This record gives sequence, C-alpha cells and structure tokens, in this order.
Amino acid sequence: MTPKCCFLGFLIGVLLPGVVETQPAHESLKPQRVHFQSQNFHNILHWQPGRACPGNSSIYFVQYKTYGQRQWKDKEDCWGIQEFFCDLTNETSDIWEPYYGRVRTTLAGVHSGWTMTQRFFPWWETKIDPPFMNITQVNGSLLVNLHAPNLPYRDQKRKNVSMEYYGLVYRVFVINNSLEKEQKVYEGAHRVVEIEALTPHTGYCIVAEMYQPTLDRRSQRSQERCVESP
Repeated sequence: MTPKCCFLGFLIGVLLPGVVETQPAHESLKPQRVHFQSQNFHNILHWQPGRACPGNSSIYFVQYKTYGQRQWKDKEDCWGIQEFFCDLTNETSDIWEPYYGRVRTTLAGVHSGWTMTQRFFPWWETKIDPPFMNITQVNGSLLVNLHAPNLPYRDQKRKNVSMEYYGLVYRVFVINNSLEKEQKVYEGAHRVVEIEALTPHTGYCIVAEMYQPTLDRRSQRSQERCVESP
C-alpha cells in the first residue's frame, strides 16, 4: 500500500471502523446510488458519497454514453466537482435513445472505481408536470386557458419548445361542489377550453392534466382552481 493509501486507510478506519477490513479503500470510495432524475426532459444525474467519503472533501468525475457506444465521454462541466449532481440534459437530448452515466471519486489522491447507472430512457422515465391553467368568467361560461410545460430545448427561432411537441394533449375536469361530482369536459390539443351550461350560483373547481394517448401516460394533476358561477 502506498503512503497515500496508508493515509486513506487510516482515515477510513477512524471514520468508519470495520470498513478497511471488509473491502479495499477504492471500493469504499465508490459513489453510491448513481441514478438519473428527469423532469420534463431535464435530465440530472444524482449520486451519494461513498462510505469512506467524509463531508465535501471528495471530488467527482462524470462520464456518459449512449447505449451501444463503447467509448465513454467526459462531461467537462462535471469533471472534478464537489456537488452530488450533474446536468446531462444536453448530452441526453435524443429522448428516444437510452443512455448511461457513471461517476467516480478521488480522495487523498486515491481514485475509486466507476459506479454506473442503470439504462436510462428519457421518453419512458421523465416525469411530466401538469399544465399551467388560468380561468376567466365570460357570459356565464368559464374559459380555461392552458399552457404546457416547456422543454429544455429551443427551436430554430430560439423560442421555447412546448411539451405539446411530443403529442401530449390536455385533459380538463370539472367538479361540481354541490353534487361532489367530477366530470371530464375536454380532451384534446386546444389551449382554450370553454365550459358552458353551468348551474347559476354554484361552486365549481377545475383541474387539468397532460396526457400521452400512445403510452396511456399522464402527468400529475394541477392544483384545483375554484370559482362560483354568476
């Protein structure tokens, strides 16, 4: 064991008694629970420190690749960092491709092995936020204005790309508070939905969600917006 490894072994033994006897130092350094978290196709790699990594004294190195590639690529912005996450959105922008990420750490001059994610498929694994919703009353009806979450990409005109681009549609539900009854009143791509035939002087709550028909997959529901009909 080199002097640096001896120092590391001593440090691990002080902080975590029993670790040195059960596994090599570089194994105790390996990052734990390396995984992707994806929200609206913002794909962030997360991990936790190895068993022998006290506080923020370790630095981390991140690589990624597309499934089927042999060569790993360095993520320059996450090469020698102390954070426990790395934004790989741009590197995983083809949402129909599967990817891998991996992380290693260095402490006191000793490098850990790499810890790799499971295969990550953005299209299947991203979580979709509910649509934004605004409600106005017009001539006894309710106009529901909907706006899908934006993707982390821009089009050729540098404008934000909406989640609608991937075939997601809106679903709108109305809850009649007096009857405690919920009804789906709309499913489709229109951003403005008119809800008519309301009972006068009755409280209604509106909720909406995004839905992908091909995958039978939906977002969480928006918060209820409640109004009273005139």
